[in-house]
Amino acid sequence: MTVDASRGADAPPELVQLLTPEGELVEHPDYEFDLTAEDVKSLYRDLVLVRRVDLEAVALQRQGELGIWASLLGQEAAQIGSGRALTEQDMAFPTYREHGVAWCRGVDPVKLLGLFRGVNHGGWDPAEHNFHLYTIVIGSQTLHATGYAMGIQRDGAEAATIVYFGDGATSQGDVNESFIWASVFNAPVVFFCQNNQWAISEPLEKQSRIPLYRRASGFGFPGVRVDGNDVFACLAVTKKALQAAREGQGPTLIEAFTYRMGAHTTSDDPTRYRLETELEAWKLKDPIERVKAYLFKNELADQEFFDRIEAEAAELGKSVRTRCLEMPDPDPMEMFEHVYAHPHVLLAEERAQFADYLAGFEEEVA
Repeated sequence: MTVDASRGADAPPELVQLLTPEGELVEHPDYEFDLTAEDVKSLYRDLVLVRRVDLEAVALQRQGELGIWASLLGQEAAQIGSGRALTEQDMAFPTYREHGVAWCRGVDPVKLLGLFRGVNHGGWDPAEHNFHLYTIVIGSQTLHATGYAMGIQRDGAEAATIVYFGDGATSQGDVNESFIWASVFNAPVVFFCQNNQWAISEPLEKQSRIPLYRRASGFGFPGVRVDGNDVFACLAVTKKALQAAREGQGPTLIEAFTYRMGAHTTSDDPTRYRLETELEAWKLKDPIERVKAYLFKNELADQEFFDRIEAEAAELGKSVRTRCLEMPDPDPMEMFEHVYAHPHVLLAEERAQFADYLAGFEEEVA
């Protein structure tokens, strides 16, 4: 298969960008940069710590401690920027890769690992964090978010929902159906598509003949493409879209133009379908390095600050590893708990069958 190594590496002209890969601020007529030095330093800290958690999780999976892991490497700015745009009242609906958004919503990173380690059904209370459980079925969370948004609308609450999905999910019927419902009912929902260029091994050009954000116009609501490696722009664009939703202006589709630097999941081998030169081109757009460059150039942080963040990241990585390995194995019968809200005949039968199966091992030992 022939792949254009520069594909996606050059910023499209319609891209909203506030911070260049070199760490220079640029003006945009529709989005202002209104962050203080402390705000920027806080965003930098988030980016570094979330990447550290992600790298630790990948290592844990490679060592057999997790069943699988979906890395966010390269997509930190899209997730931290959009996640920090949310208010406490807003509700977020993730896929299975939104570890950065989970961080912004106060979810303990170790609870994320529990799901991939197979010791719980989800790991956190969605109502406690206004962050829904991870969704494995591609695109189904867009319907959940739209329905939730319609509920917000009927309650008259000053809130909105945001839902995350990838470029490949835009080919799913669920996503397009959610666009229709959100548009027709003017639902307060922001559709946040992280276009990381690859739907597992399928490149973007096999998903759409036009830029993804332009699809929104066909459903009757606005779309915008933002530099997904620019945490400033992701924050500004998402904040504006969420505010519009809360004010009754309906949905917005945000396409965060980014790149998946790692594998789709740890069971994937990206070297089989993409070229190393493409990866190298995107390394120059690293979301963390551009914020670091901005802080350095504007003398907003010194080496002591960066060293302190690195030390904190190392401690976080150690804590995550230790606590992951200390997770107790659940009672096998617990898998049948919290599946349905009310008694279910089929589940009860399956539970009884599994109990008999386990009892058989005890008889053999005896």
